Amino acid sequence: MPVKNRFAELHDEITAWRRDIHRHPEILFETHRTSALVAEKLRDFGCDTVETGIGRTGVVGVIKGRETGSGKVIGLRADMDALPIHEATGVDYASETPGAMHACGHDGHTAMLLGAARYLAETRNFDGTVVVIFQPAEEGGGGGREMCEDGLMERFGVQEVYGMHNWPGMPEGSFAIRPGPFFAATDLFKIEVRGRGGHAAKPHDTVDPVVMTAQLVSALQSIASRNADPTEQLVVSVTSMETTSKAFNVIPQGVDLMGTVRTLSPEMRDLAEERMGAICEHLGTAMGGKITLEYQRNYPVMVNHDAQTDFAAEVAKSVSGQCDEAPLVMGGEDFAFMLEARPGAYILVGNGDTAMVHHPEYNFNDDAIPAGCSWWAGIAEQRMPLGG
Repeated sequence: MPVKNRFAELHDEITAWRRDIHRHPEILFETHRTSALVAEKLRDFGCDTVETGIGRTGVVGVIKGRETGSGKVIGLRADMDALPIHEATGVDYASETPGAMHACGHDGHTAMLLGAARYLAETRNFDGTVVVIFQPAEEGGGGGREMCEDGLMERFGVQEVYGMHNWPGMPEGSFAIRPGPFFAATDLFKIEVRGRGGHAAKPHDTVDPVVMTAQLVSALQSIASRNADPTEQLVVSVTSMETTSKAFNVIPQGVDLMGTVRTLSPEMRDLAEERMGAICEHLGTAMGGKITLEYQRNYPVMVNHDAQTDFAAEVAKSVSGQCDEAPLVMGGEDFAFMLEARPGAYILVGNGDTAMVHHPEYNFNDDAIPAGCSWWAGIAEQRMPLGG
């Protein structure tokens, strides 16, 4: 099953949907326009059921096959939200919303799944049920978790679930995947460093939180270099630092830090949190001040299930001729919540030689649309074959 001819016929139309969504980006759960557009098109396609408001602004469409005797129900998921970035692409369909843009290609994901939904509703060449899932708030809001907690899997009887992300640097329309841990857990932290401020000319009369902070940032890096097994992946990044004073001649009362921890196993996740807590507590005491850690567990590790990964790779090979082994990714992906709820797999589709995601010059490559649509359609037709 190479790229389906139907998607070549629909390419211009799907591209127009994508560019319309690109022009009107919406952040987190505020995907009201996008959700309404998706629901309208699913109804126009003739989906058997279309439900909105799942996980706040999520949309689900149900498409029954020509036969349903297999009892199989497969979920296909795309994300809809944009990022708080000022667009710098210069394209004629650029964002019309200041400070927001589709810098991760969720406009493309949504358009491709809409294209697949249209084809599947037209042909229904499968024995079972397809559930197309359009999710808000992947970019930090945990929309996947919200949809699962709203009963997504149980309400629609989803047995397996599959997702896709475009990937700059891979040839357009090519695929890559890996079994097991794939995308990292993305924990967040805030740290308050508190000392005793005073005149910068009299540091001996103070407990300098800036010096404490300098020691702290270095000590946090020892978690990866000296506490973690070198064969495991662990990243501790301090991404923001702000003092309570901005004067040249004042030692401040405190410094506030925040950052992220990335891990690919529960053991490393536990280690990072435990060691950060110990370092903050004891370093603060040793230097005469106080360091307080607030650690938030955010997205879990996204883990592809072995059997579903093998199947997803075979479908990709049938579309493009090959499917490469994907690298480990220390970025996060809240499809992890859906893969915790049901077996499934997540695949990368090549976006060609473009700017990386989350960059103001990034743009989804419309030439990848036929391959992406064909993969989603292939998941349904090959997992639930007629006469199977």
